[in-house]
Amino acid sequence: MTEPGEGDAGPGSADPGDRGPRLQAYLAACGLASRRACEDLIRAGRVLLDGRVVTELGTRVPPGARVEVDGKPANPETRKRYLALNKPAGVLSAASDPHGRPVAVDLIKPEVTERVYNVGRLDYDSEGLLLFTNDGEFAGAVGHPSGNIEKEYRVRTDRPVPEGFAKAFLRGIPEGGQILRARSVEAEDERTLRVTLIEGRNREIRRALAAFGLAAVRLVRVRVGPVTLEGLRPGAWRDLTEPEKEALRNAAPDPASNTFYRSRPS
Repeated sequence: MTEPGEGDAGPGSADPGDRGPRLQAYLAACGLASRRACEDLIRAGRVLLDGRVVTELGTRVPPGARVEVDGKPANPETRKRYLALNKPAGVLSAASDPHGRPVAVDLIKPEVTERVYNVGRLDYDSEGLLLFTNDGEFAGAVGHPSGNIEKEYRVRTDRPVPEGFAKAFLRGIPEGGQILRARSVEAEDERTLRVTLIEGRNREIRRALAAFGLAAVRLVRVRVGPVTLEGLRPGAWRDLTEPEKEALRNAAPDPASNTFYRSRPS
């Protein structure tokens, strides 16, 4: 996938003519967020370049310039990190919380000294696999729906799932002005499902269940592309392997493969 500014020499590196990288690429190289999210920071007027607010995308960062975000210096990271965390329920997928609730990034500190951020989110009450990085290009590719990367969840419901739920979720459930659609739904038993999503709209599975009068009593993300929870206890994290990183960068499940539903033999 491409994002604005990807024709540059690369995040944090000077382009021909030594005019410097574009500001959103520079910020992504600082481990703040993906390029797309860094563009939002710029538009919001939260970025200063040599003491002045910059809101224009594509602004260049000259060598030696001072960049600040929310009043704090922003400097490119020298080491890229790619992490997998098993987020427990009752933890926010956020860098901080004004109400003092625990946040996921604190579970990987102080061992990880780089400024990393989560790729995508998991609800406060949900648990399971959450990826972290300080590589903005990687975050943009993995986190955006156009990356076509599967996210698999194991869901336990408060009562038996009606027979028509899976077929409806595969076709698409209209809700809140959006269409909620799963790539696959597999029944483990009458109250337990395996659901695979691509786009992953906000609280998509919970909203789809609610449309059928159901609630999730436990929702665990067990896989993101080739990365699984295997061997990670709740609250634990690990570095991604080189094959996992490469597979995530290149992940593109065949779009011609149809969604499906099957019952697992008991």
